[in-house]
Amino acid sequence: MQPMKNPASSIALRVATAMHQMGIEGLPRNYELVYEAYSGSNPDLVREFIALGKVKTQEALDVLGRKYLPHHHEDGLLARHNNKVRAEMSSFINLLNQEKTSLTDYGRLIGDATKGMLSENDLGNPELSRSIQALKAATDQRVAENTNVVKTVVEKTEQLADVQREADQVAQAKFIDPLTGMGSRRAFNKALANVYANPDLPVLCGLAVGEIDDFAKLSDHLGPTVTERFIKQIAKVVKAVAGKDDLACRFDGSRFGLLFYTSDKDEIGRIVEAVRSKLKATAVVNAGSNGSLGPLTMSFGICLSEQAPNAFDLMTFTERALSASKSSGGDTVTLYGATDNKYVPKDWLIYKPTVV
Repeated sequence: MQPMKNPASSIALRVATAMHQMGIEGLPRNYELVYEAYSGSNPDLVREFIALGKVKTQEALDVLGRKYLPHHHEDGLLARHNNKVRAEMSSFINLLNQEKTSLTDYGRLIGDATKGMLSENDLGNPELSRSIQALKAATDQRVAENTNVVKTVVEKTEQLADVQREADQVAQAKFIDPLTGMGSRRAFNKALANVYANPDLPVLCGLAVGEIDDFAKLSDHLGPTVTERFIKQIAKVVKAVAGKDDLACRFDGSRFGLLFYTSDKDEIGRIVEAVRSKLKATAVVNAGSNGSLGPLTMSFGICLSEQAPNAFDLMTFTERALSASKSSGGDTVTLYGATDNKYVPKDWLIYKPTVV
């Protein structure tokens, strides 16, 4: 295997190096925060991250994370809706208290009228008429108030349902790539964190990160509009080939992640090779000359959970394997840390980390 030319050129590797240098704990939420800052996709996040200074405490990182990556702080969404929900519920409780008071008054009026009618004293026509009129007026008022209560309850329920729908939509949007409809990098990171949710019993899995070879040149030839359609087509291939129980996400550009809930190299290799084969059969045409740009190749890096003690290392090792694939010339799959080559396809590379 050819040595990696420049591993630090990968954003993911730069992130790993930076976190180590800054003494930032290797938590998934920290990794994504630093990744987003180094990718430069959000200038506000970059500016505030730099403003934290050389020593970045976990508390300061979490404050920044709640602002820009709320999916790692799930209470953030509820907190933003808390005042609205509380106001609606307070209004609803006030309405019920008013209804309780009104029912008490109505019951008192009926009790007074009943006592008068059941008394042994004769009721004159005027008294009886007044009593009937009072009951009728009170009953009409109750009917009107009941109608209003029902209407208000329906309105409050709908308003609260709107808050819930809004919260659900915001929560879902955070984890969906807007261009392809696939899971986003955030969805991937969250799923990856769950793999190690129980450190004593991590889920056996495999992680693959793939990237189209020479994508920058391809996008220059295709133009921005065609490139978007091109990315969507790649996404369809990746989603179609990935197993229904596995997670396929788009990270950025032409980088895709596959989280397999198995550590079987044969099964992971079969799916990865199926993706690559289908992409090679995809025609890529120059938008200007309508000429073919040749077969579409994709490089992958793979790491199995047995090789990584935590989510941060699993992601980092996979990125290193991908970097090795790219450095070897592309159109290659690299399996990180494998010690037994028996079940590894012949066109795969084995990336064995150097022991210091």
